[in-house]
Amino acid sequence: MTSVSNARPVGAAPSHPLLGVACGAGAGALWGLVFLAPALVKDFDPLQLSIGRYLCYGLLAALMLAPRWRQVATSLSRSHWFTLSWLALTGNIVYYILLSSAVQLGGIAMTSLVIGFLPVAVTVIGSRDTGAAPFKALVPSLLLSGAGALCIGWEALAASNAAAPGSSGLGLVCAVGALASWTAFAVGNARALKRMHVVSGHDWSLLTGIVTGAQSLLLLPLALLLATTQHDAHQWVRFASVSLALALVASIAGNALWNRMSRLLPLTVVGQMILFETVFALVYGLAWERRLPSVFETLALVFVVSSVLACLAAHRSLPEKRELA
Repeated sequence: MTSVSNARPVGAAPSHPLLGVACGAGAGALWGLVFLAPALVKDFDPLQLSIGRYLCYGLLAALMLAPRWRQVATSLSRSHWFTLSWLALTGNIVYYILLSSAVQLGGIAMTSLVIGFLPVAVTVIGSRDTGAAPFKALVPSLLLSGAGALCIGWEALAASNAAAPGSSGLGLVCAVGALASWTAFAVGNARALKRMHVVSGHDWSLLTGIVTGAQSLLLLPLALLLATTQHDAHQWVRFASVSLALALVASIAGNALWNRMSRLLPLTVVGQMILFETVFALVYGLAWERRLPSVFETLALVFVVSSVLACLAAHRSLPEKRELA
């Protein structure tokens, strides 16, 4: 893991775009596994699963960082801890609660359509960063990204019950809130990583885990208050196993790859990397259901890959244009 002191400065051209894309794809592959968790532990609600995952994430992160805790902790300023706090809150706790609420109130069709525009939102915001490709050059990539999101949303809409009573009002507000929450996290995390010169991206991920674990403790009273189902020992063992697996694979390993990618690629490309989570979640879902993709699902995969390639091409042409200028 490259340390922050060796990271490229803000505005510099991407140093290893292919490695960055590989890290982004790896993070998406690991994060996509999270969508299988509710199917594995159906007896537990999203709040309980969220608390279990993030408590394990915090404990594992604390154990991994323990040998270097004093060195890492003393190198951080109060502003660093504030940044970690709001990133952990928006990117983990708030996002998951809003996402789960949107699914329950408005249905998965509406929620997936709204959340599918995460790459578009992040890329549009990142187009204002120094060193990013001009917005005009990003239009083809954004159009392909939007087409992929529409295919995924249309497929979900076709598979759900038409005119679901919850697909309005508060459900839509929660979905838009989840979109805003993770967009804020993706942008803020990428910019924070490129400003820092005191800890590595891996340590930043572990620190995020520790802060998230501490925040999840605050949700325990609420979970206990809302709990209405009794679980036997076998169910608790299964729940603990899934929570630990999610923490290790998705949170520890996935976040480390994401942070590594965030330092290798400009923010406009970082936005496109979020698409890999959607792709792998779709692939895992098909494998779980033991079926082939539909026409719209296949088109979505094609649009997603094409969008990433178009975005990379827009940035690869930047040095040549600057030299000619």
